Amino acid sequence: MTARRRTLALALLPLAFLLLMSILPLLRLLQEGQGQFSVGLLADSYLQWRIVWSLLQAAASCVAALLVGLPLAWCLARYQFPGRSLTLRLLMLPFVMPTLVAGMGVLALFGPQGLLGINLQDTPWLLLYGNLFFNLPLVIRAACEGLSLIPASRIAAARTLGATPWRVFWRVEWPAVRPWLWSALCLVFLYCFSGFGLALLLGGQRYATVEVEIYQLVAYELNLADAGALALLMLLVTGVMATLYAWLERSLAAPLKVDPLPPRPPQGAQWLQLLAALAVLLLFGGLPLLAVLWRAAQALWLLGPDMLADEDVRLALFNSARFSALAVLLAAGLGCLHALAARTSLALRALAFLPFIVSPVCLAFGLLLLYPQWTASLALLLATYALLAYPFVARSLAGALDSLPPHWPQAARSLGASPLRTFTRVLWPLLQPAFRRGLAFAAATALGEFAVTLFLSRPEWLTLTTLIYQRLGRPGPDNAALAMLLSAVLMLLALLAFVAIEWPSAAERQLKKES
Repeated sequence: MTARRRTLALALLPLAFLLLMSILPLLRLLQEGQGQFSVGLLADSYLQWRIVWSLLQAAASCVAALLVGLPLAWCLARYQFPGRSLTLRLLMLPFVMPTLVAGMGVLALFGPQGLLGINLQDTPWLLLYGNLFFNLPLVIRAACEGLSLIPASRIAAARTLGATPWRVFWRVEWPAVRPWLWSALCLVFLYCFSGFGLALLLGGQRYATVEVEIYQLVAYELNLADAGALALLMLLVTGVMATLYAWLERSLAAPLKVDPLPPRPPQGAQWLQLLAALAVLLLFGGLPLLAVLWRAAQALWLLGPDMLADEDVRLALFNSARFSALAVLLAAGLGCLHALAARTSLALRALAFLPFIVSPVCLAFGLLLLYPQWTASLALLLATYALLAYPFVARSLAGALDSLPPHWPQAARSLGASPLRTFTRVLWPLLQPAFRRGLAFAAATALGEFAVTLFLSRPEWLTLTTLIYQRLGRPGPDNAALAMLLSAVLMLLALLAFVAIEWPSAAERQLKKES
């Protein structure tokens, strides 16, 4: 079998899955939206406010993430301090958390009866803080990556010529890190503009976004015409931002190996700068999670552990576990096939990003329109879970395949090994760490999925996310306490996935000691 036929054979199943579960539903959604899109719809002052606020909060979140994240990243990249390695590993913890957990943490801090005594409900600041908590790690990680690619010799030359630290930053460091920041900010805009869980919990009636409006039009008013038109507008905006992100990613060519500037211990007043940076990082990245744990401990004391044995809680735990397990198994197979097929095809690699750039609300709405007879089908729900999860496996494996020396499989083939034996005995042992990371991200995505579940689920398919949302909608302190307790359970489950993602293996720790 030639290489081209092998690629087509591997890509057949992932491409068919993408066609049925993503491309065709989006085309059906475009058809619905084009048929109903009109100037009169945009002239509605209520919908105008929803559209303007959705764009405004996403743009404001990008500006805030840049202003907060860049100084934090500079301190983390340039200063050596006790616990620096742990801080860098914990940095992505907020991004791994399900959006419902993030929203509950923000409410525990700044909602009614919040721990800080500041009630920001029914204000725009609640959603903006939630966006910053969830997306700030992306900017910090990108800035740290860009700063690590600046040769130490270039910075040393600027300082030798008499440049002050501030001038070194603007003339040397800022031009180098700027493309990485623009790429990360495109992702931040996409996540904030098309986010659903945070906007639903924190936006309220006045500051809900277009995504929430689409859900309400479909779920409560059955107004598919206006929902389709708004979904078309969402696809246009996200398509433009996704194209810009892809262009920026392509412009960030793989750099040559450089000798970066090693971090140094802070001196004198620099300690105040570092401590201030860590305090700001704790404020935006750690306090909501700590607030969830504190409120959950109070709820456990108030309700007792017997509440976790409630019939709805046991059903939600069981459904969340089995749905996530089945979705991860399906995502593992699809991700492996897609990554292997994409080794020689740039188009196939780009298609793996499709589920990332389409909002879950638009996707679920498209599935409802295209497969009305399957809307109450468990197979459709699990397939949608897998669609949102498998790109993490494909991306992780594709990056690992790119880093493998090409002569290793060639040597195995020259010794008579078949393609299957070459993969199982040579490639697979090297790909297992990347595969494990991809599965962990996929598991965290399936556990925290919320928007698709609201559209496609049935009452007997209750999950942790839908149960939390239901309890929040019921009056009484017991319901609010149980919602917080379940949020802590969901957070701990996501934490297990985070440990699998970020914690080094025994081999990696041994390699670090030897180096």
